[in-house]
Amino acid sequence: MLIDFFLGLKQAGLPVSVKEYLMLCEAMQKGVIYGSVDDFYYLSRACLVKDETNFDRFDRAFAAYFKGVENLNAALDKAFQANIPEEWLRKLAEKLLSDEEKAHIEALGGWDKLMETLRQRLNEQSGRHQGGSKWIGTAGTSPFGAYGYNPEGVRIGQDKSRHRRAVKVWDQREYRDYDDQVELGIRNIQLALRRLRKFARTGAAEELDLDGTIKATAHNAGYLDLKLQAERHNNVKVLLMLDVGGSMDDYVHTCEELFSAAKTEFKHLEYFYFHNFIYESLWRNNRLRKTGHAEKHATLDMLHKYSRDYKLIIVGDATMSPYEILQPGGSVEHWNDEPGQAWLKRLTDIYRRAVWINPTPEAHWPWTQSIKITQDLMENRMFPMTVQGLDRAMRALI
Repeated sequence: MLIDFFLGLKQAGLPVSVKEYLMLCEAMQKGVIYGSVDDFYYLSRACLVKDETNFDRFDRAFAAYFKGVENLNAALDKAFQANIPEEWLRKLAEKLLSDEEKAHIEALGGWDKLMETLRQRLNEQSGRHQGGSKWIGTAGTSPFGAYGYNPEGVRIGQDKSRHRRAVKVWDQREYRDYDDQVELGIRNIQLALRRLRKFARTGAAEELDLDGTIKATAHNAGYLDLKLQAERHNNVKVLLMLDVGGSMDDYVHTCEELFSAAKTEFKHLEYFYFHNFIYESLWRNNRLRKTGHAEKHATLDMLHKYSRDYKLIIVGDATMSPYEILQPGGSVEHWNDEPGQAWLKRLTDIYRRAVWINPTPEAHWPWTQSIKITQDLMENRMFPMTVQGLDRAMRALI
């Protein structure tokens, strides 16, 4: 059994070795764990995976081998941390409405009204509700709850987005880091990024200067006179910010390709993650973030740390509630004291060479209000994530 499991990990592209496999076998023989798939998951990951960037790849391979075991981490963690009783949110049915029925459902009328009404519902409600239009519940048209529909609401107790209409999400979120080792399917992404190359000779003189050696040897009457020079490196500095989770799940593979290409092309690359829009803090490790132990990086500190000569590349679909950009407290995940537009302006004021790369097809942009707002804030420096769009973005950064 373990041999097939080991081979399955190899097929998934994980760099596991025979030595690590034998370590796992020895641990099993000595009874380190017994009779628990969950315990075996953690033991095998500890033995076989030495780099946390491979954790997500291991999870997928593990789930594929032990069919039916999907995302054990999420199963072991409480996905919902709130004071709302679980009974209120138990899924007994799911509201499915036609386009005509959806058109008749009205929003409450703005951010302040939505938040004030939610406070009232929490104070007044005393039991479970389903299929209604007022209380916190399931399968209805209320702005608060799960598995229903409302054009503008607060999603509570639902495992994932369905209609992408929520302006705030109560649940704890889990996102995975982008795999920077993914094999590029489109080499043209690399070719487009190479427009940013600016080579300079840096470091110690360790590379053979062939032309200089030939010239010096000729001047030395044929006696070999070796000449060395510093290596040439791409001297461009890039600050990369990646939107993860939610609607960006549709573009994970494309973003992985871009991230992998960027890590290949740029020696001076700093990257951070955000969700939907940039606020007062960013992060670099999503796996630690879901447990609440991720190190947050204050955006203000980052602005002081990285100099103005960095080129800023923001990657995101810019598809969200306009409140997330314009309104204090508009973030779906936390209470932001300042609106997202204030933080984006600080970034673009310092990093004048900045672009926003959007994986959403450009033809769809005019129909999304938040994309139009972001375009205006970026002074129309938003480009589609196509080969041609990347080429235009790199020209703008130059």
